[in-house]
Parts: sequence; structure tokens; C-alpha cells
Amino acid sequence: MTGTYRGPDLSGRRAVVTGAASGIGEAVATRLAGLGAHVVVCDIDAGGAARTAERIGGEALVVDLSRTADLADLTLEADILVNNAGVQHVAPVEGFEPERFAFMLRLMLEAPFLLSRAALPRMYERGWGRIVHISSVHGLRASPYKSAYVSTKHGLVGLSKVIALEGAAKGVTSNCVCPGYVRTPLVEKQLADQAAVHGLSPDQVVSDVLLARSALKRLIEPDEVAGAVAFLCSPEAMSVTGTELTLDGGWSAS
Repeated sequence: MTGTYRGPDLSGRRAVVTGAASGIGEAVATRLAGLGAHVVVCDIDAGGAARTAERIGGEALVVDLSRTADLADLTLEADILVNNAGVQHVAPVEGFEPERFAFMLRLMLEAPFLLSRAALPRMYERGWGRIVHISSVHGLRASPYKSAYVSTKHGLVGLSKVIALEGAAKGVTSNCVCPGYVRTPLVEKQLADQAAVHGLSPDQVVSDVLLARSALKRLIEPDEVAGAVAFLCSPEAMSVTGTELTLDGGWSAS
């Protein structure tokens, strides 16, 4: 065998990736564009979205996905939808602000539902579509002090399974990618919060909290998640639907 397999040919496909100004979303947008897709870089960060879009030859779409009322009547032109946008907040249940909890549910569960709802009719018309939700190992397991995050990621897994069942006969697959801790700004920002909650230094948070249950003692790189998304858009994954592709370094095996 000669040559190197780069991934599926996505020429002519239109991909919408949320939270794509940085981190996992930026890596996914870059990978899909490199495979030929026209990528819509969706993010609340106008500057970051514009920079990513310009770099990969895509287009920027600036939107606050937590304003879910604005998405209710949306029609979305996409062959591929990657629901990635998210935030983290660390606090015990009794100290978790209700509005913060509601905000995270809007952004990380209601918005993916509404975007999927907006994209599915055109996918059904074409007889082809790929919806990939960036869930988390926290969509499969729980951790203390993350009630909203764990709730949304578990909900995303359930939503994905329903879409998979409804779309199976219409050429649309729906899957979740469930990574462990990825080297992103989102993880870096929570180190101080975790350190305060656990009474540890930031370095100790990485080794004693973030990677405590992982067999592989390293953070996952965004490109690894992007590779998983690309696989789910490939012909080899045409029968993969309603499931979770887990990149957690062995966390959920223990």
C-alpha cells in the first residue's frame, strides 16, 4: 500500500461547526476544510470566528447560541453539523446559580436540538447528512461540582440517539464524540476553579483530578477529536450511528 490516508473527500459538502473560533471547534473546522468542505465557523467571538474562517477559506457566522429564541425558526443549510460550543462552570450543587445552570442548558443542549432541527429537513431532502455532537466522557460518567456540564452532556448523548433513529432511513447519521480532558482554553480556564474547590495547585489539579481516572496520563489534543469527527463523516462510518466514539484515555474502562 502506498500513500497516506488523509480522510474522506468532503468536496462540495457544507459544514457548520459551532464554537469554532478556538479549541476543539477550530481543530474540527480546520480538518473538515482540509478535506474539501466549505466550513461555516460559528462562534460568539466575532474576531476569532473571522480569523479562523479566513485561515481555512470558510465563512464566519457570529451568533449567541444561548439566545435560543432566535433559533426557533431557523433554516440551516448544512451537509455536516458539528455541535461543539460549550462552557464550563465548577461549583457544588447547593452553590450553583440557577441562571448559570439554565444558561448552560440553553447553550449546550437546547441549541444543539434547535440547530439539528433546522438542518435535518435539507439533509433528508438530499438523502445524506452527518450530525456530530461533541459530548464528553462526562456524557458517560459524572464528576462532582459539574452538575450543569454533566447534565447537558448526558442529554446530548440522548438527543443524538433519537436523531439517529429518526434519520437512519433517510441517509442521516448522528453520533457523539466523547473526549476526556482536551488541551483547550476551556480546560485551562477551569484549572483555577478546580484548584480552589479541591485546595490544590493548578499542576496538582491536572495530575490528581483531571487525569486521576485516565489510564493515559496526558491531555488529549484537539486534532485527535477532529480526526474522530472526520471519521464519522467518512464512508467507512456509514453504518455508525446512535453511538459514542470515546476518546478518554481509558477513563471509562475503569
